[in-house]
Amino acid sequence: MVRVPAAALHALAEVMNPIRTAPRALTRRYRARRDRYAPATPELAARPRPWIRAGGLVAVVLLGAWLGLLVVGDVRAPVGPMDTTMTLRPSLAGGTKINVSPLGALRLDSHVAPVRLDVNVDQLDPNRAQALVDHPERLSGLQDEVARDVEHGTLDLAVRSCVAVVTGATALGLAVYRRPRRALAAGGLALTLLVASGGTAYATWNPDSVLEPKFSGLLSSAPSLVGNARSIVTEFDVYQKELARLVTNVTKLYDVTSTLPAYQPDPTTIRVLHVSDIHLNPASWKIIASLVTQYKVNVIVDSGDTMDHGTAAENGFLDPIEDLGAPYVWVRGNHDSRGTQEYLKHLKNVHVLDDGHARNVAGLRFAGMGDPQYTPDRSEADGAEASQELAGARLASALRDQSAAGTPVDVAVAHEPSAAREVDGDVPLVLAGHLHHEDMKVMKYGTRLRVEGSTGGSGLRAVEGRYPDPIQASILYFDRDSRRLQAWDEIELGGLGLTTAEVSRHLPKENQPGATPSPSTSSPSPTAPDSPAPSTP
Repeated sequence: MVRVPAAALHALAEVMNPIRTAPRALTRRYRARRDRYAPATPELAARPRPWIRAGGLVAVVLLGAWLGLLVVGDVRAPVGPMDTTMTLRPSLAGGTKINVSPLGALRLDSHVAPVRLDVNVDQLDPNRAQALVDHPERLSGLQDEVARDVEHGTLDLAVRSCVAVVTGATALGLAVYRRPRRALAAGGLALTLLVASGGTAYATWNPDSVLEPKFSGLLSSAPSLVGNARSIVTEFDVYQKELARLVTNVTKLYDVTSTLPAYQPDPTTIRVLHVSDIHLNPASWKIIASLVTQYKVNVIVDSGDTMDHGTAAENGFLDPIEDLGAPYVWVRGNHDSRGTQEYLKHLKNVHVLDDGHARNVAGLRFAGMGDPQYTPDRSEADGAEASQELAGARLASALRDQSAAGTPVDVAVAHEPSAAREVDGDVPLVLAGHLHHEDMKVMKYGTRLRVEGSTGGSGLRAVEGRYPDPIQASILYFDRDSRRLQAWDEIELGGLGLTTAEVSRHLPKENQPGATPSPSTSSPSPTAPDSPAPSTP
């Protein structure tokens, strides 16, 4: 073996070492350059988009504001003789809700804003209530007292709500972001949103909403809480007077006797109960009798489909009509046979309308036309629409003859709306049913068409659908002198197995505050020689 000198090996190592270490040196240089241009912190590289951050802030603000209102955002305030709690609540629809436990609640479309004013009537102060009883002259100043109480309570509520909203949003912002600046930004945004909501509520404030309340609760207390239609229509010194009336009514309801006051209707009104499409529901008679008693109804109008098949075997179902406590005006529907009509003619206190013949009942003049179709199997024969229009044309002709004779009709009645539309321009009001849902509109030539829902909750067919149909009826208020419609209450009860009740007050446009009432197009109609004299309940 050739021995290599040590000096040669050393020289060879000096040459090879840079070649062996070159890859590692290049790797280190590459890593150094990559680290130099990389972000300083990994968090900045993963920073969310701006709209996600803004959405998160808004969510924190809304949740914090809501929690703040829940915790400290209510005010206990006396309103007249009552102790109330006023609260602001988030709401898409806005408005005012007055809770009168345990009787129910009144809803008013008082404003449009994302906040709702809740007023809970907690209790009646016996000393203040007794003072009103002992000094009835104070009732004349009650409206001013109530207005002042509401103003003070609302101002206190506004200040407390601002504090609650800002505190809640700031506290939640601090808990989520852990940065004081972010928390203060959340509180400021919450205050801005509340001020904007308050400004919107102020701009859309409608004090006349008290004229058209919606009541939910015990049906027996509805007339007393909703009030008398005649006084509402004729007295347009609206908000303070009606608020005082509401307070007075609630005071009576909370009387120590714990009994509901008797409803005292205005003697200058005629109250008509409109029912339709009972469809053999025996519960309807109890509901109708209750409404007659509660509202002191003068006359009941049934726009047909009282039966389901119109057979003679069903006739006994009609017998309770004699004991309802008010005259019963009836027209034939497509589920009512001629036999049904003949049976009703022989019942006490029943007035059957057909062929346009007019009858005077309870101070109003009615005329009607029975349905030309008889379809108990729910079928529709060819030409059904044409036959309805022909029946409506016959009714319109009879109405014009009545007007020419000096005995104009106040209310026309037909079962199907397609027939009722034919009398447009010949009568102020026409009543119909058939559709199983409520509707009210003024037609082209000025006649108001009122379509009633099913007072029987659609009868046995209510069990066919997924949800039960509601039981619907309405109270129509007429001026006793002009015999024109002044207001109406839509009444809706929960269907099969349900117990809810709602009553909504409505006014015609001509009776709204500030409107000029249209002159009556008809003069008082004398009693026709061939018609029965006006009857009373």
